[in-house]
Amino acid sequence: MSGTLSTPRVRVPRSARPGEVVEIRTLIEHPMETGLRQEGGRTVPRDMLTRMVVRVNGEVALQAELRNGSAANPFHVFFLRIERASELEFSFTDERGRTARSTARIALA
Repeated sequence: MSGTLSTPRVRVPRSARPGEVVEIRTLIEHPMETGLRQEGGRTVPRDMLTRMVVRVNGEVALQAELRNGSAANPFHVFFLRIERASELEFSFTDERGRTARSTARIALA
């Protein structure tokens, strides 16, 4: 993998009614190598995402610590209750300190 992380892909609804619970989907391309796999007689170096943080209007709404059990190209689905127009920020960090970010906006319907 190169020295930078790919931009996370996110899917959020364009709008929601106040109080509506909406589905949020995220996907980031990352090999999530544990350092245990062998390839061609050599150990593939460890390369793991360690953290995912989702902020809604600047406040942390979801924080996840990712571990060895995480699949390559992690895909996460979760639900949020939207009370007002919202700016969402998605942030992923790996063990090397590299960070990938993406944003999305949900308007009120």
